[in-house]
Amino acid sequence: MTSGNNYFDDMRVKPEVVDPPKVDDLMEISENVNEHAQHTPKPNLTVASSVRELLECPVCLSAMYPPIHQCSNGHTICSVCKPRVHNRCPTCRHELGNIRCLALEKVAASLELPCKYHTLGCSGIYPYYCKLKHESQCTFRPYNCPYAGSECTVVGDIPFLVNHLKDDHKVDMHNGSTFNHRYVKSNPHEVENATWMLTVFSCFGQYFCLHFEAFQLGMAPVYIAFLRFMGDDTEAKNYSYSLEVGANGRKMIWQGVPRSIRDGHRKVRDSYDGLVIQRNMALFFSGGDRKELKLRVTGRIWKEQ
Repeated sequence: MTSGNNYFDDMRVKPEVVDPPKVDDLMEISENVNEHAQHTPKPNLTVASSVRELLECPVCLSAMYPPIHQCSNGHTICSVCKPRVHNRCPTCRHELGNIRCLALEKVAASLELPCKYHTLGCSGIYPYYCKLKHESQCTFRPYNCPYAGSECTVVGDIPFLVNHLKDDHKVDMHNGSTFNHRYVKSNPHEVENATWMLTVFSCFGQYFCLHFEAFQLGMAPVYIAFLRFMGDDTEAKNYSYSLEVGANGRKMIWQGVPRSIRDGHRKVRDSYDGLVIQRNMALFFSGGDRKELKLRVTGRIWKEQ
């Protein structure tokens, strides 16, 4: 006889990965719980693994945050998974109803846990309801690969990503703080043919990513060049850069501060935070019969005093 509980069995064997609550959703909680607690790192504390397991959702295996639900037998489940199991307890199959597990929520409020990036160097210990917010901003959290040509999911520290860009993405690597690049593309009237380029520069003991690409703005392609800093935003502000493009007695100059690779490539591009060149101007700079894009972009990076 076929069991009617296969749905729940499958979920327990192959739990669906779900996103934890957004940081903003927990801000009110973190302000009302442990108001006396300091958000600065504290000495390391040992937390029993059994207590952590109590706060683990049996379906998605993620940490649970209020409201934490329970069935009449006391089995708990997170608020994200509750509707996904059709309001049935995945442990005993009883109806979940709307019972809150206030005791477990209070236990969570009393906990202090290490940052999940402690193996990368973060020594902080944080209240349970403040931990998620800290981890979203932790300076030790890994960086996403800055390569923009594909949906690369690789993460790591800066030295690892530099080698990854060089070995796996075959990105051009240059030493020095000045650059002189010539971009040549056929049929510039089509965005798809005006592909992007990425070059990594090493100077001042840091790494910088120079992006050049086309994207659609209205009915015509727009070309943009911008620089990103391989590090955090606080460090990026110590540097400035300039970009220049021109020909036929005209020139365009851009000067700005490199954006951190913490800001996604698309976020920087769509904010137009760089040297933006309209197609007609780009073709004017290219000269000739205007059937081929030929742009020479020069620039330099310097450290602010």
